[in-house]
This record gives sequence, structure tokens and C-alpha cells, in this order.
Amino acid sequence: MKESAKSHATFVAVAGIVRPVMNLLMNKKWEGLEKLPAGGFIAVPNHCTEIDPLVVGHMLYNQKRMPHFLAKAGLFRVPVLGAVLRSTKQIPVERSTTGANRSLQLAKEIVSEGGAIIIYPEGTLTRDPDLWPMKGHTGAARMALESGIPVVPMAHWGAQEVLPRYAKRLYVFPRKTSRLVVGDPVDLSAFEGRPLDRATLTGATNVIMDAITGLLAGLRGEQPPAERWDPAAHNQSTHGRIVERGNVLNENIGDNTE
Repeated sequence: MKESAKSHATFVAVAGIVRPVMNLLMNKKWEGLEKLPAGGFIAVPNHCTEIDPLVVGHMLYNQKRMPHFLAKAGLFRVPVLGAVLRSTKQIPVERSTTGANRSLQLAKEIVSEGGAIIIYPEGTLTRDPDLWPMKGHTGAARMALESGIPVVPMAHWGAQEVLPRYAKRLYVFPRKTSRLVVGDPVDLSAFEGRPLDRATLTGATNVIMDAITGLLAGLRGEQPPAERWDPAAHNQSTHGRIVERGNVLNENIGDNTE
């Protein structure tokens, strides 16, 4: 992607801080990098710890692909951070129809210029007790089917040992390894030309989540659960920290104090 001079300079400055820190925190092992499309694409990784965006962003930046994340619109109003997000062409996510259309248009522009859009289909950190991918939201599938943008599944494992889900401190020693694998673009041809109704979007989203889960199963050397975790079925919120019946849950995952 051809970044503006300002955007490129900001990316370089941020990477100059983030990359050394990530290299210090963890060893890294990246696989399947040759599967990254030459043009623009949507990256869809699993989401199990707060530092996941740094893991995925680090890998993409090292492949000379500038990472563009969907971020909460409120973050763009935070002093300094907002300026960085805007200058690196991150994408604000807003609830209004007008805001959503604006986000989609910006995403299309980034992809048309060869950029990488990172979308977490789960919408938040997985609620699955064993950190398997949970039920996905349909945003990535909708964007792909509306625009013909390739969807590239990714999975990573290991960063959650450095920062367990919702933990308040890092566990650097003994040194951990973050493993990341890139999969083949998801085949959504079976859904092309269909009305973008709930059935189509849910079906396409399930195919995307199956691809991510399969990659993660390979990394972990384990079988995923037969049924994907659905927060609604467990009285959990779909965004933010795990909430059940109005109370934040305490779960035994690392030093998971909430």
C-alpha cells in the first residue's frame, strides 16, 4: 500500500517502539507468510489476549504490509492517541448507519491501495474457557461479500502466556514463544450472488470461523470443542470484559483478576 509520507513516518516511529518491546517479550515463529495476498485483504485472527493486535501488527509490518485496525470511535478523540490513529489511517467503528458506511468506505480505500484490514470476527476477547474461537460477528463476511475482498484467516498462540486474558501484569520469564500461522484465503464463492441476509452472512461467518479454528487447532495440537462457544447461551455480554447477570466473572486463566 502506498502510504502518505506522514502515515509512513508515523508507522516507522510507532514500530520503532513496539517492535523492540515485542522482540524482548517473546520469541516468535511465523508460518505461512507466503500466503499473504499481493493486493489488499482482510486479515481475520483469533482473539485471546489484549496484546493480540501487537502480535498481528508486528508480523504484518515486518512483511512491509501496514496494519489497519478497526478501532472504537471514542479512541480517536483521545489526545495524542487519536492523532496517531488518524495519521496511520486506522478505521473508526461507529454505531450509526452513516458512521458504519463511512468506515466501510475507508476500508475499501485501504484495500484498493493494497492495504491490510485486521478484523477480529469475535468482536472481543474469546469467552471460551479454553480460549478457542467463539461465535463470530458477521462484519468481516459482509465486507468481503459486498466488496469482493479476500479474507485471510490467521491464528496465533503463546502471547496469552505473556499476558493472560484480563491479567494486570506481564509474565516474561521463562521466555515464551508466540507462534502465528497464516492460512489460505477463505473460499466464500458459495455465498457470492446471494442476498446478504442473516442466513448468508451467518453461513459465511461460520466458514471464516472454521478456518481460524482449524489453524489454531494445528498450532495447539488439540481438537477444538464440537460446538463453538456462544456468549448469549451463557448469559454473557458480547463486548467488553466477561459479564454474567451484571457481575464480572473471575476465571482461573493465568493470573486472571478482573
